[in-house]
Amino acid sequence: MNILKASKIAGSGLLAQRIRLNITATNIANAQVTKTLEGGPYRAKNVIFKALPFSDKEPMLKMVKVEKIQDDPSPFREVYDPGHPDADERGVVRYPNVDVITEMVELLSAGRAYEANLNVLSTTKGMYLRTLELLK
Repeated sequence: MNILKASKIAGSGLLAQRIRLNITATNIANAQVTKTLEGGPYRAKNVIFKALPFSDKEPMLKMVKVEKIQDDPSPFREVYDPGHPDADERGVVRYPNVDVITEMVELLSAGRAYEANLNVLSTTKGMYLRTLELLK
């Protein structure tokens, strides 16, 4: 594989993981939001990736892209708290369907994947520079 292809593939991974990091951070930041502009509690978001062939000539080489960002369909967490301003007539408050522990694991995983793609870019850059030095 040539250096430019490796860089392009790693770059697609960097972009996808950056989006994943941002969505995960948004989920954590909104873990206690009981009322959004739409009226209900915040609904967690999930990032869906899609593998794309690098080219028609090289279908084995894959790039990654974010196919979509979708709402998590899991139910909201309900807590009995009749004194809360957002409590319903039964005294139940609906909280976001964000599991902070799961989101923290997702954050660590996305960070590691981002770092791995960054290492690929750094290594290919080093190889490219070394090749240029040898050609002098």
